[in-house]
Parts: sequence; structure tokens; C-alpha cells
Amino acid sequence: MFEKLDGIKAKYDELGSQLGDPGIAANPREYQKIAKEHGRLQALVQAYERFQTVEAELEENELLAYDDDPDLRKMVRDELERLREERETLAVRIRTLLIPPDPLDEKNIFIEIRAGTGGDEAALFAADLFRMYARYAERKGWRVEITSTNETDHGGYREVVAQIIGADVYSHLKYEKGTHRVQRVPTTESQGRIHTSAVTVAVLPEVDDVEIDIKTEDLRIDTFRASGAGGQHVNKTESAIRITHIPSGLVVSCQDEKSQHKNKARAMKLLKSRLFDMQHEQQQASIAAERREQVGSGDRSERIRTYNFPQNRVSEHRINLTLYNLDQVIEGELGGVVEPLQAHYRTEALKALGAE
Repeated sequence: MFEKLDGIKAKYDELGSQLGDPGIAANPREYQKIAKEHGRLQALVQAYERFQTVEAELEENELLAYDDDPDLRKMVRDELERLREERETLAVRIRTLLIPPDPLDEKNIFIEIRAGTGGDEAALFAADLFRMYARYAERKGWRVEITSTNETDHGGYREVVAQIIGADVYSHLKYEKGTHRVQRVPTTESQGRIHTSAVTVAVLPEVDDVEIDIKTEDLRIDTFRASGAGGQHVNKTESAIRITHIPSGLVVSCQDEKSQHKNKARAMKLLKSRLFDMQHEQQQASIAAERREQVGSGDRSERIRTYNFPQNRVSEHRINLTLYNLDQVIEGELGGVVEPLQAHYRTEALKALGAE
């Protein structure tokens, strides 16, 4: 580990020197890239330097721990205890900071929510989940822009796709992908029986143009009239856009904007995110396998989380977490679920790092 840390410190110092290079300073993009990497390494290097200082102080104090003066011995041993505790704290912090950052964590996302098993009740819960994420985004200061919807007559969503824009969105919501199961009494249930339904969630990081290249000849672009609420404009103007990526068969659409140009731009962003996600998660797999890997089939038995309304319970199955504040979670207070998930996967990454 120390050889790795020495190498990181050398790289940090080299980056610091580059920041003072007039040639690099004259190139804003290159300067920003180096400054960002330098800033990312700063906390790790500072923790390592403090660790080295503590080690040196420990070595000096251990020589005095058996001095003939009893008052000095007590003072030194108290200091040794403090230094050992600080060394252990620093060691944990260093191991945590050594976890390679996910380069996607800073990305905006597209979130796709689809009704699975359960008919109208699943569609209603899809709408509840979308509202939950929208309220969570509001609490975080993020912006939500709907890309496309497929609504039911009862106010639910067969499918809703939205872009969430803000700081570190992917790092907070990347663990939301999968099947979400709901247990509750539907409004249409006359005998009070609890029904179980399922909704799938996919989380796709937004990608830059340089990260994925799409050839114009590989696209088929169609226009159509948007459906759903929207007044006369929706009924009379063919502003909605459908883009088919011919090699992969992926189809995306956007109908939320009144401008055909804006719909096309957003649909292209979504297409690039889906293609990037497919390549990132399963480079050798087919589209169907990639979608199954991310959200499953939508069957009730494949679930990452259960929302039990009669018990006001949320069960996060991947980390055996049970909370009895579903009423708050469904209103967007997701921190109690998101943060333990982040901590769990950081711990798993630390274990993997220790096994190397």
C-alpha cells in the first residue's frame, strides 16, 4: 500500500508543478482537467503525509516510554495512546480514499420507470415512484425534465422517462436500478385485499459527445403527434421525435418539448446514454440481456426493494435494511436508503482493495 501511496504523492506533486506551467495555464480545458485531478488527490496525499508524521512521532515517543521519570512516562504513554488512535483513523481514511472513483458519479442521468407485473396498480405505483424521485431531486437542488411519458386512464404511467440534472446525481441514484415491489390495497380493491405489484427502474448516466460516436446513417428519425395532456398543440403539431438506432435496434422518443428541435436534441442525449450504458455494463451482451441485467423482467419475485404500505415499511433487500417510515420515503426523503447503500458498496470496494 505504501508503494502505491508514494507513487500517488509523486503524481500529485507532478500535477502541482504542471499547474504552474504557463503553457498549460494557456489551455483552459487542459488546466481544468489537471486541476480537477490534483484536487481529487489532495485529501489522500494530506492524509498520507499526516500518517507519516504520526508514525515518526510514535517512534520518538516509544523511546521515551520507559524513562526513569514516572511523570514523563505517564505523559508519553498517554500521548502514545492518542497517536495510535489517530494512526488507525488515518489508516481507515486512506484506505477509503484509495478506492478508485467511479468516473460516472458526477454525471446527470436519465431515469426510466416502467410498470411491470400488476396492471393498473403497477402503473399507479410507477407514478408514485416518479414523484418520489422528483421530490428527492428537489431536496437535493437538482432539476427534473420529463423526456417522454405513456400514461394510463387512471393517472398512472406505463412508462415515464426523465432527465435529472445536478451535482453528482449518478452517485446518489445509481443503486436505484432494478425491480421495486409494492404491497398495498389498490383503490379499486373493494374487499380490502393487499395486492403485490412491481415496477422497474433503469438509471442511465448522461454521456458527452466525445464518449460515444453515432453515425448519421445509422439513425432513422420519425416525427409524430404527441399524445396525452397538452392542449391543442399536442393534437395539431408533429413535434414529437422518435429515433431508431438501426444497428442496435434501440428506439427512443421525446415529446415533452413543443419544439421539434429540442425534442430531437433530448432524444439524441437519451439514445447516447442508453448505448453507453449498454456498452459499459455488458459490452458483449445483446440489448435484451443488458436490460434484464439492469431491471430484470418486472416480475414480482425479482426485487431490490419492497414498499409495504399497510406496515409503513421499506425493505432494502440487498443490504437487509428495514425502515418503518415509508410515508416519508415516498415523499422524497430517500437519504435513509441511499446513504446506507453507498456505505455498503464503499465497504465492498474496500474489501476488494484489501484482497488485491
